[in-house]
Formats: sequence, C-alpha cells, structure tokens
Amino acid sequence: MSRREAQTSGWAIAGVIMAASLMILLGFWGIIVGIAAIGSDEIFLTTLDYTYEIDLTAWGWIHLILGVISVLAGFALFSGATWARVVGIILAVLVAINYFLFLPLYPLWSIIVIALSVFVIWSLASVSRRELAGY
Repeated sequence: MSRREAQTSGWAIAGVIMAASLMILLGFWGIIVGIAAIGSDEIFLTTLDYTYEIDLTAWGWIHLILGVISVLAGFALFSGATWARVVGIILAVLVAINYFLFLPLYPLWSIIVIALSVFVIWSLASVSRRELAGY
C-alpha cells in the first residue's frame, strides 16, 4: 500500500470512528430531549403560526426512538459491518430532518445537530469496504 493510500485509509477510518462516536453522542442527546419533551411540554418554547403543527409529546417520542436507535447503531458501527453503515446513514438523515423541523424552537442547537449529522453521513458514505477491512 502506498503512502497516499495509507493516509486516505487512515482518514476514512478516523471518520468512521468519529461518526460512530457522534451517533452515540447525538443519540444520548436525543434521548434526553425526548424524555424532557415527554415529561413536560412547558420546558420548550412554542411558536405561533408554525407550518408543522406537531404535539411536543409526539415529538418527544420521535426524539426518544431515534435516539435509542442511533445509540445502538453507533455501537454497531464499531464492528465495521456494512449494514451498520447503511443504518447509520439512514438514521443520520432522519435525525437531520427531525432537527430541521425542530429549527424554529431551538435554532442554534438544531443547526449544530444538523451539521454533525451531515458529517456522519459524509464519513459513513466516503469509506470503502476495503478500507474498513483493515479496521
């Protein structure tokens, strides 16, 4: 393997490890937000005339479910399995969409989570099976 291939492979593997760690972290954050939204609707801001009228308790359940699945998929990514990468990409897309809809309530938090989700998608999509074989 050439030096350039080794560098590319190192970056790809580091990206997958970072993506798995971010999925676990984002999952735990989603679980906390979900539990908070289910427990008490009053802790969240409400906006008038928002296009998407969703009950905060229902939104809490969405956050909680996505959070639990993200944590499990993040741990599965450490095995290097292809199915875990596919599930990770799908979950990162769903989390990004979920926080896009959450944007009017907490814009800065939502933008941070969306940016981290985009990084997870990029990391998981850019690594090849051959590069993960050595991992």
